[in-house]
Amino acid sequence: MPDGRIEDLLRGLAPQVLGVLVRRHGQFDACEDAMQEALLAAALQWPGEGIPESPRAWLITVATRRLTDQWRSESARRGREDVAAAQEPPGVPVAAAEDDTLTLLFLCCHPALSPPSQIALTLRAVGGLTTAEIAHAFLAPEATMAQRISRAKQKIKSSNIPFALPPDAERAQRLGAVLHVLYLVFNEGYTATSGADLQRADLTREAIRLTREVRRLLPADGEVAGLLALMLLTDARRPARTDADGTPIPLAEQDRTRWSRRDIREGVAIVTEALAGAPLGPYQLQAAIAAVHDEAPSAGETDWPQIVALYGLLERIAPNPMVTLNHAVAVAMVDGPRAGLDLLAPLDADARVADHHRLAAVRGHLHELAGDHAAARDQYLRAARRTTSRPEQRYLDARADRLR
Repeated sequence: MPDGRIEDLLRGLAPQVLGVLVRRHGQFDACEDAMQEALLAAALQWPGEGIPESPRAWLITVATRRLTDQWRSESARRGREDVAAAQEPPGVPVAAAEDDTLTLLFLCCHPALSPPSQIALTLRAVGGLTTAEIAHAFLAPEATMAQRISRAKQKIKSSNIPFALPPDAERAQRLGAVLHVLYLVFNEGYTATSGADLQRADLTREAIRLTREVRRLLPADGEVAGLLALMLLTDARRPARTDADGTPIPLAEQDRTRWSRRDIREGVAIVTEALAGAPLGPYQLQAAIAAVHDEAPSAGETDWPQIVALYGLLERIAPNPMVTLNHAVAVAMVDGPRAGLDLLAPLDADARVADHHRLAAVRGHLHELAGDHAAARDQYLRAARRTTSRPEQRYLDARADRLR
């Protein structure tokens, strides 16, 4: 098995292994450290020795031994090693069907943690994102995010939070953070913030899987349904999003015959049902917008006035600078690029997005539509300098070169 496939396997197993460790031994921070050591051992050994018959059980066994070694070396452990050994003999295999990932997800979203800490910790423990990737998703400095994750781990440890799915009432309280976490994990997988690849299908698959699990628990919740529909409708376009070199292809230029019709049908059915029977929420609105795009036979036949109306409603109930960026593009398609540029002007004063590459990229696109090639080229180059994604850099530089 190539190293890349081993990396994908380890990423998928990591939250499952951590969930088992925390459920059996407690001490979230110690369990995560042990899991990371087990992952490192696997990454070093498996390429040469081969994948074990039960890789998940192998990781749990190695991590458990790391925990036992750590507790043995602590003078104040007071018998924790004996308790742990009684609960989890290192050689006992773990049932393949047992998956504590969803429980881990709700643990990370415990109300004892602040909402930003809930999201950051879950992205790290369940989504497998690095601290740098999480910081980019939050539009925050990496050092700040590292401190936030560390404090969240210590809070779980000091609060003795049990590892179990919460009761129904408390589960509903945590749902907003859970959905936002899954949304961010999916977005990081769909458009990676850094690195050589634009997309990380392992993250999008895991986000969709976990969202299906949350919907299984809360089948009547419209926003859970809306988020699942949004993911499916967005991920349906993934096969057509890049060329052979991995460079992004804009939505208007994608080969729509490559879109997943199965995912589109499922996403449209889910959001249609949710809009008919649940209170309106931002995920449902975003899913409705995605459905309008996906159901259009071609870019030229897109119902842009409907998309403008949906974005206007979304900005009223869930204002966000990224929503404004997308709203501006839609307005430009209906009322002209200058109208879209006018909507972007206030974002220069918004610290969350003023220096973000997407603001410059959208400005470049709208200037290009308006025929101002010099301004468009300047904005594309600015965006290329600000992004840490190499595929996006290539794309933006190519757009700028085309306008020389």
